[in-house]
Amino acid sequence: MSALHSSSESSGSLPPPEPGNETTGPPPLETLISHLVAAKRSLSSINHVWRANEIVTTARSTLEESVVVSARTGFLRSGLNSQLRLLYNVRAEVEEISLRGRSEFASALKSLDAADVRLKKTIALLQETIVHSSFRPEGEDPRSLHDFVDERGVEELHATLKSSIDRTNAAQAELDASNYAFDDELQAIKKALGTYRAATKLANSRTSLSSSGSQSGSSNSLPSLSSMPAMVHSLEMHAQEMANLLESLVRHFDLCVTAVKHTEGGGAAAQSITGDMPDGVISSRGGNHEGDIVANLNAPLDPLSDSEYREMVNVIINDAAEAEDVVMEIQDRIGEMESVIENLLTQRNSFAAVYSATKDVFTHLSSLASTRLPGYIAQAHTFTGVWNEEHDRIKGGLADLSDLSSLYDGFLEAYDGLIIEVTRRKHVRHRVEKILRDTRHKLDALYDEDVNARETFRVEQGDYLPSDIWPGLSREPMRIEFCRISGGLLKGVLQDTPGQGHEPIEGKHPAQTHEQGSSDHGEIIPDLPKSLVEQAIARLKSRHAIDRQEA
Repeated sequence: MSALHSSSESSGSLPPPEPGNETTGPPPLETLISHLVAAKRSLSSINHVWRANEIVTTARSTLEESVVVSARTGFLRSGLNSQLRLLYNVRAEVEEISLRGRSEFASALKSLDAADVRLKKTIALLQETIVHSSFRPEGEDPRSLHDFVDERGVEELHATLKSSIDRTNAAQAELDASNYAFDDELQAIKKALGTYRAATKLANSRTSLSSSGSQSGSSNSLPSLSSMPAMVHSLEMHAQEMANLLESLVRHFDLCVTAVKHTEGGGAAAQSITGDMPDGVISSRGGNHEGDIVANLNAPLDPLSDSEYREMVNVIINDAAEAEDVVMEIQDRIGEMESVIENLLTQRNSFAAVYSATKDVFTHLSSLASTRLPGYIAQAHTFTGVWNEEHDRIKGGLADLSDLSSLYDGFLEAYDGLIIEVTRRKHVRHRVEKILRDTRHKLDALYDEDVNARETFRVEQGDYLPSDIWPGLSREPMRIEFCRISGGLLKGVLQDTPGQGHEPIEGKHPAQTHEQGSSDHGEIIPDLPKSLVEQAIARLKSRHAIDRQEA
């Protein structure tokens, strides 16, 4: 190769032959023709040179495209993290709303269930408690305390609570469906992020392999373009060197043609050999096509002295030994360029893959943010509004259930108190009757004593007193009768019964009472069995004990 370079640089004057390379005579024409054929064959390297030019052009466009793609990727990447962070924060807030609402709803339902169980238990006690027949009119069918309760309020309350629960469940179901759709969106974005990370990791690994240094940065960082300019520059250097090597081969070929033409009988052989030159071969004599070289071959020969001819032949022989090495070097360089351009194209494809993956993530985010995300957020607000409204209704219904339970519990306790009150009134009535009997007995004794005294006085003194001296002299003592007066209404109770009246009690002992359970001038005191009273007292004591424990 050095001889070819030196020969290409000595086109004006030929150097003297090196010692030991002098020839005793011109080589035979066959030897020169063989050199010419070999030189022509070496010119097929022009294809590698053209390929090198294509590679350089491709490398430059690849670098430009990679720079543009990398810049676009960096621009998209700059806002990607903040958008993803914002998106996941929105999802967390929506999920928090759902969980908080679900927890509050479950707690409210638990309280409602407990209140409803208590109410049902109280209603069951009302149904089990039969009003004693002595409280009711004779002949009436047995009735429980529940028969005196209007349950329409309970039914309306249950209907209202059911409506609130159904509406809350519907809102919760709609929010869950919205959140599931939101999660599907996030899964699609995660999948796109996975593709993006894989593409980035692959691009970083290829970038690190193409450079001599170790890989820097995480697998999620954008790949670097730092190695590509050096690779393009190396391709340009290879292409320039291959062009220079091809030029030396062309000059060697020109010398071979000239030598053959100056050899006797070589003109026709030279014309025959150069008749199908490779396209694009540039002649050192100024031609750049096959026809130009042929025209040069047909041009008149410049005269050469014997020494000049021998010197030319010596140069051809020396360069012929290195021509094959030059061809091999061109092949090695084009092989190296093919490897480099493949690496460049691979990196470009990696950059394109990273950009495509980044764009895919960005497209998902943009589509979600502009179309569906507002709906997911609005659904969370809708649920919050519905739950706030229904929560207030449920709290009110819970208070109503508690009030009803307290009312019915009070009814049960009042009925037991009624039994105790009847017992108390019966005891008072017995005391009244006893006082009446005792008073009647004393009054009757005074009456008899007075009658006897008056009769004794009449017998002893009556004959001596005129009958008209005092009209009351012969009258019996006055008599006292007790009247039972029916009780009126207590203070604060509206009048809804006939007015009170009084009726004298006939007989010698007007204080005598009627049997219990019978009418006593407007007041009836039921005759209750002892066991019923004992049960009422036991229930009241049990309730009071429970109240003290809860307090």
